[in-house]
Amino acid sequence: MSTKTTALKPKKSGDLSGTSTGYKVFSVVILIVLTLFLLFPLYWIVTGSFKDDIAINAKQPVWFPLEPTLEHYQELFSRPAFLWLFNIVFISAAAMVLTCITAALAGYALGKKRFIGQKILFTIIICAMALPKQVIVIPLAQEMTMMGLIDTLWAVILPTVGWPFGVFLMKQFAETIPGEILEAARVDGAGEMRTFITVVLPMIKPGIGALAIFTFVNTWNDYFLQLVMLQTDKQWTLPLAISNLQGEMSSDFGLIMAGAALAAVPIIIVFVAFQKYFTQGIAMGAVKG
Repeated sequence: MSTKTTALKPKKSGDLSGTSTGYKVFSVVILIVLTLFLLFPLYWIVTGSFKDDIAINAKQPVWFPLEPTLEHYQELFSRPAFLWLFNIVFISAAAMVLTCITAALAGYALGKKRFIGQKILFTIIICAMALPKQVIVIPLAQEMTMMGLIDTLWAVILPTVGWPFGVFLMKQFAETIPGEILEAARVDGAGEMRTFITVVLPMIKPGIGALAIFTFVNTWNDYFLQLVMLQTDKQWTLPLAISNLQGEMSSDFGLIMAGAALAAVPIIIVFVAFQKYFTQGIAMGAVKG
């Protein structure tokens, strides 16, 4: 009797195509769910700013404004909304630029220079990172008062300059610069400032991009410092004004959502503009750490 033998095809080692496809589908589903979950508040604020008061206060949620209205934006712009928006954009942008400059210089000095008291100074900066700003806001307010800057935009900008986290971040990036490159620049006759501008800055640009976004968002959201330093309505920022739009007995949620939608625009623009450097800075920082 002849027996038939069935040849079994050997499975390729590492053939995980089915598992890989399932993992990809699962990852995509999770990412879509998280994206919808995170974008829903922004969607609700933007659509709510175009709803009338009846739709906003309805017991059953109105997911989309069937009859869009601009009354909330008209009421918002009847107030100095553009001035409030300019104030917060100016404060955040000025703090971002000054913080990036001072942090880059200080981080480079701490990371690549050797001087007496360097370790003590860096230890103080690390300790300052653990100190919340709410603890020192009263001394800061007294300092701004003595300088005659209270109730001015600079009273919010100056306390942000020299952010300890920014100095720490720039120091970590500066330490990765090869000393041979800096020595070659000195041999070629480049001074300290020229070396910093032409050699150091291009190499720590991703870190500066990440720090720019961190500083802009942190200053924008620093409601407590704005509340203490800014007193008159002409000096208010948009987040501070939105908070003051709430009444004691009732709140105009349509007006508040219109202000919140307007306040989200600069943050989105800044993040999109610096997204490339922000992503590079976070990735490089993760590898270096």
